Amino acid sequence: MPPVHTGAPAIPGASTPSSPAPQPLSPGRPGYRRMSLALFAAGLATFALLYSTQALLPAISAGFGVTAGQASWTVSAATGALALFVLPLSALSERFGRTRMMTYSMVVAVGVGLLVPFAPNVEWLVALRAVQGAAIAGIPASAMAYLAEEVRPKALVAAIGLFVAGNSIGGMSGRLVTGWAAQLWGWRAGLLAVALMALACAVAFLVLLPRARFFRPASLNPRAVGRTVAGHLRDPLLLRLYGIGALFMTVFGAVYTVIGYRLVDEPFSLGQGVVGSIFLIYLVGTVSSAAAGKLVARTGRRGALYLAVTTTALGLLLSLSDSLAAIVPGLVLITAGFFAGHAVASAAVSRTAKTGRAQASALYQSAYYLGSSAGGTLGALAYHSAGWAATVGIALLAVLGVVSITLYGSHAARAERRMPASAIGAR
Repeated sequence: MPPVHTGAPAIPGASTPSSPAPQPLSPGRPGYRRMSLALFAAGLATFALLYSTQALLPAISAGFGVTAGQASWTVSAATGALALFVLPLSALSERFGRTRMMTYSMVVAVGVGLLVPFAPNVEWLVALRAVQGAAIAGIPASAMAYLAEEVRPKALVAAIGLFVAGNSIGGMSGRLVTGWAAQLWGWRAGLLAVALMALACAVAFLVLLPRARFFRPASLNPRAVGRTVAGHLRDPLLLRLYGIGALFMTVFGAVYTVIGYRLVDEPFSLGQGVVGSIFLIYLVGTVSSAAAGKLVARTGRRGALYLAVTTTALGLLLSLSDSLAAIVPGLVLITAGFFAGHAVASAAVSRTAKTGRAQASALYQSAYYLGSSAGGTLGALAYHSAGWAATVGIALLAVLGVVSITLYGSHAARAERRMPASAIGAR
């Protein structure tokens, strides 16, 4: 394994007269392409591993003789553990470095991924997935903080969009690989295939990621971390962004946890490989997340969120049809809307937080993956009880929540603009 860069110089802030001050990364500058490819690989591995069982839930249900709700815990345990561990691991990244945290997290997550296919029962499978989710927790918040520190502010949304695009490619390719491998050799072979794919991504990440140049280690002071977290939780804009991320992911978790069950059931009766191929739709998310920066530039943050949420709602309504000709476009719209909304909200968190960026990003990731756990579990229970329409009903409630939060944010912004400057300064 190549040497791990901690991101901390031997003497923080030291420089020599002959060494020019380092410049933030931006398109066209040395290191930007390597950074983009490295974090793209990290994002790909993260989503491929995190959701590796999602396309296989019907096969896992049949293999272990469990219900959709029980099998869905193989997804919810991973996302729930990520939500719980992302904040403490982000605090460790403030002390030991973003690149070191991402490296160790990647190694452990891939190692556990190689054990997951051999779980003897669903309880062991859920437990291993929880450990894997906890390990993955060190990647997303550290990556967001790394980007916020190393990339020029004007290029930040585009850089985060590429990382999120890696998420979408990972989610797509992981489900595609597991689906076809499961159809040919069984669901355990599917899980092994995605673990090997993540291993290749981890190697690429370790080789390509540039050394962090602007990271400065902070002390591991629980009280200081607590004050930073409390400050973020008192920020109205950050709270709204956390809520938006959680609700968007509730929609996405519900839809993609349950869609496999719907498509293997009547009237579709699709094979596991074909169901896995449905996740090629994630390529739409790659485009919409990478284009989020241009969308914000044209419409503003709230305008981009309104467009994303409207697209998602239209997709949900289309998916109610019993025709694949309507369901597939519906999934396209849901995926495009979700990834655009996620890229906009996550980038806004990184730009809003002036200090403790890792904790700010970690809180967003916690809310985001708690939304995924809630959406997956509630969506599966709703489907088991009342069918796809019930799952869509839960997703539409979450969409309504995003609309309400965004409308409130627009109202609050207008009210603040009308306030006298002296009143704003006194707040």
